[in-house]
Amino acid sequence: MDRVESLSEPKSRSHLGTALLVVLALAGGWAAFQHLSGGSSGVGVAGYDWDFGVLWKYRGLLVSGLLYTLLFTVICVVLGLIVGLVTGLGRLSSNPLITAPLRAYIEVFRCTPVLVQLVWFYYALPVLTGLEMSAVVAATLCLSLYGGAFYSEIVRGGIISIDAGQTEAAKAIGMTRLQLLRRVILPQAFKKMVPPLMNQSIMQLKNTSLLSVLAVPDLLYQGQVIAHDTYRPLELYTFIAIAYFAVLLPITIWAKRMEYGARSSEV
Repeated sequence: MDRVESLSEPKSRSHLGTALLVVLALAGGWAAFQHLSGGSSGVGVAGYDWDFGVLWKYRGLLVSGLLYTLLFTVICVVLGLIVGLVTGLGRLSSNPLITAPLRAYIEVFRCTPVLVQLVWFYYALPVLTGLEMSAVVAATLCLSLYGGAFYSEIVRGGIISIDAGQTEAAKAIGMTRLQLLRRVILPQAFKKMVPPLMNQSIMQLKNTSLLSVLAVPDLLYQGQVIAHDTYRPLELYTFIAIAYFAVLLPITIWAKRMEYGARSSEV
């Protein structure tokens, strides 16, 4: 009974938080509408003349930047999940020759800033390997490996959370290691892994805002180009923030519901 109540309490807090976020979004949208329609003089308290109407001229660049950001996120998440699954399973090995390099890879990517990694992959890696790569390839490789480092720990944690008695029972009836993973361990572990995997994927989407340092044409980079052309940086960065918020809010709510669903199924 106490566990059910503990599940319903955070769920109610989530609804309250969602309502507050929606109110803030509506307030921001109303303020933007007021400036666009000239409801106020368009001059802020600091004397800045807001003009969101200038964004309409560059709507094509902004839409293409947003689509590029979403596509890039999907690619990096898929590749990161593949890397994370392989690495997470490898970390379960008892052979130190396998686990030591994998752990080193994980710690390097988890303990260094993403921005530093992006710059290093684009500028330093070609010097060390002699292989030229475009900014897109360098960014894809970096963010995929970065996400894979976090995904691998989620996969490993989900697998070791399964009761060892189930493993022993499966071995007792003659299941191979592959059958054990496919039929017993992974189906149960996946339910526990989904919420943190979703949260990490959300972080991957936000990390794409760093791609502009490599001149990858994502939403932020396109916004910077337009800001330099129009001298309207505040409007551009406000729009970019609203765009990220509009994309991430539904995903965040969905991830929370999946998390509560996973918890309630264990009751």
